[in-house]
Formats: sequence, C-alpha cells, structure tokens
Amino acid sequence: MFYPEHLPASDRLAFYSCSFSAVEVDSTFYHNPAPHVAEHWAAVTPPGFRFTCKVPREITHERRLHDANELLTAFLRGIEPLGEKLGCLLVQLPPWFHPKHDEHVLREFIPRLPSGFRWAMEFRNPEWHLPRIVHLLESHRVAWVWNDLSPLEQADAAAFGFLPVTADFALVRLMGDTTTKYDANGRRVHHYREPIWPRAQSLDNWALKIRQTVEKLGEVFVSVSNHFEGYAPHTVRELGLRLGMEVKLPGAAEVHPDREHDQMQLF
Repeated sequence: MFYPEHLPASDRLAFYSCSFSAVEVDSTFYHNPAPHVAEHWAAVTPPGFRFTCKVPREITHERRLHDANELLTAFLRGIEPLGEKLGCLLVQLPPWFHPKHDEHVLREFIPRLPSGFRWAMEFRNPEWHLPRIVHLLESHRVAWVWNDLSPLEQADAAAFGFLPVTADFALVRLMGDTTTKYDANGRRVHHYREPIWPRAQSLDNWALKIRQTVEKLGEVFVSVSNHFEGYAPHTVRELGLRLGMEVKLPGAAEVHPDREHDQMQLF
C-alpha cells in the first residue's frame, strides 16, 4: 500500500508528488477532465512536476483516429490549465490498429496534431515497426513510445528491441506482462503491494538505455505499471537508484499512522 489508509482521494496527488516528479494520467483515457480539475492538479503539485495525459479512447479505440478533430480540441481544452506542467500527450493505439487497414488514417491524423504540444504515439501491434512509419513520426516530431510489454521469460531483452528516436524527448512505458493481471476466469489475482516478479537485469538494461537517451535528448519520461514487477513504487525506486536518483517512498508510519509500534520500512 502506497497511500495512507485514511487519505481522501482528493489528497492523493499531492501525497504522490512528495515522492515522484511526474505522473501518467490514465483517467483522461476514459473521459475529458473539466478545466477546473486540471487546474487543481497543477495547484497541488510542486514546481517542476510533469503530467503525461493519455488521449481519450474514444479517439484511439472507438473512432480509430477518424473524425477526431472536435474530440481532440475538447480534450486539449480540458487539460490546458496544466500549463507548463504538461509534459507530453500519449496516443495509445489498440492492438487491432493495423497498417494494412489503418495507415491511411494515421497519415492523415499525425499532421493535424495541434502544435505547441509534445506528442507521443504508442503502437501495440508490432506490424507498425516499419522504417516509413518511423520517418512519418520523425518528420512531425512525434515520439515513438518505448513500451515494455515483455513476457516474464523475455524480460531482460526488452530494452534492446525496436526503439527508434523520433523526437527531442522520449517516453518509456514499463508495462510488464499484462497476462499476469487476471486468472483464467478474468478475475484479478494480485493486490500489488510488493514485488512479485523481480526484473533486476531488465532494470539494469533499461537504466543504461535511459541514461544514454538522456545524454542525447535531455529529457525522458518514464511510466511504470504494477504489472512490471508487482509493485510500481518499488520499481521506480530501483530504477532511480540505477540512474543516480533518490526516490523516497513513504514509510509504514505514514501509511499506517495509527500503528505506533510498526517498524519503519519502505513499501
């Protein structure tokens, strides 16, 4: 458990920002935030904090990028109050978005992305790993997302996969093996309170890749899912150690303030 037991949901972002310098906002994938909500996000986080916001699924998954101009405008209007705290915008395409059927709409969509924002595009289908698609993103300065969805038995090789640089920043998403999320009946099987699938060698490899990329580009955003090792805060701390960055996680006294005799430990 990362958050204190009785912490109101409205205070979680401020608490989170005491440990981490950036966040990926998943809620924007499901609905546009009202401007006053984004204004609150900006107000409760410290200077230098950055947000990565996911483009709504109605654009990427339901409409498959077709007729998306009005929806995209509404989305940008909702997150506008983030101002300089807006790090980048993530366009996560579904696995069924395929070059055979969808390359034409992709080529129409990318040039129409509003300027003044940093855009990143994630392909969940490896059929997009083509030089012409790399060139398309590069010509419009859209970052090719480096997503690690590697199965557990192939975890160490992910940082050496197809990882083109197409913009002046990079976005790394350590998502892990999502097949571990549910059992055969579709039920969640883990509580994600501690590491379950250690990926020490994989983190070594990613740290090397990230360090090299920072030296080249200057800025890399990294998002980590619980599915990567079983507990994302632990993974972020371990990756931070490899990059020479100290990540301080809350101790037991902060998470369980009523338990006076608990030993202090990091979660």
